[in-house]
Amino acid sequence: MALTTISTATITTLLISLLFLPKFHSSKLIIENDHSSIAKADVNLLEFPLNLEFFEAEFFLYGSLGHGLDKVAPNLTKGGPTPIGAKKAKLDRFTQDIIKQFAFQEVGHLRAIQELVKGFPRPLLDLSKASFAKVVDGAFGRPLSPPFDPYANGLNFLLASYLIPYVGLTGYVGTIPKLQSPASRRLVAGLLGVESGQDAIIRAYLYEHAMEKVTPYGITVAEFTNRFSELRNKLGHAGYKDEGLVVPTAKGAEGKIKGNVLSGDENSVAFDRTAEEILRIVYGSGSEHKPGGFYPKGANGHIARSHLH
Repeated sequence: MALTTISTATITTLLISLLFLPKFHSSKLIIENDHSSIAKADVNLLEFPLNLEFFEAEFFLYGSLGHGLDKVAPNLTKGGPTPIGAKKAKLDRFTQDIIKQFAFQEVGHLRAIQELVKGFPRPLLDLSKASFAKVVDGAFGRPLSPPFDPYANGLNFLLASYLIPYVGLTGYVGTIPKLQSPASRRLVAGLLGVESGQDAIIRAYLYEHAMEKVTPYGITVAEFTNRFSELRNKLGHAGYKDEGLVVPTAKGAEGKIKGNVLSGDENSVAFDRTAEEILRIVYGSGSEHKPGGFYPKGANGHIARSHLH
């Protein structure tokens, strides 16, 4: 009886002690913070999207309010440089309201990621109209005259916005299967949900105006989106992962419709992208080793910087 009592007490003590031992997963240290535990292997994957979240936050904040993170949430920038060329757009009241909502959502995304991982300083972003005009010229294979200005009106701003959330969306789809920790997967799934919503709202608005011609170019909204998507496919060097608002019937849902308000594969499942594909697109160079475009000095974080050395 005494032996049984001692054994039970010993086992109980050992079980309690195990609760306070460092946690390991496949021999990889688990990092603890105030909210949850994440695998060390997840850290770089969680930090990389900050590059796009900074882009979206600044573009939407400046577009709707005329100022950015330096005024709204300077602590989230971690001392990174102020964006180049961003300014308030000439938006109608409805569009401004939507973009302002997007802007503050992006602030929340930055905070959520930085609460789980350390993060890094905001990268230098070129959000000037010249930077966007260069992308648009690349999409059409010729200079538009006058140069495309995303800040000129609501339609132009939403066309420029077409370039942003979708790239991040495909990146999140590609990241989730690589994550080890439940906390990491929960965060990215939550971010993906809102990014998908933003993309859907942008595409729905543009789809309503798909056959309207963008002034003064005489080119339809649908054609703009198709050209943007073709450019991203070309720069990504990873096949067909992007679609405009109107597609050949064979590319539409179930091969039965040309309208394409949401983009997806043959089963209407979202496409995925790797970090390298995203860098090729946002740099505008088609290479993760050659920064430029919206990131003149390159993106930040271990994954992005590893391709610059």
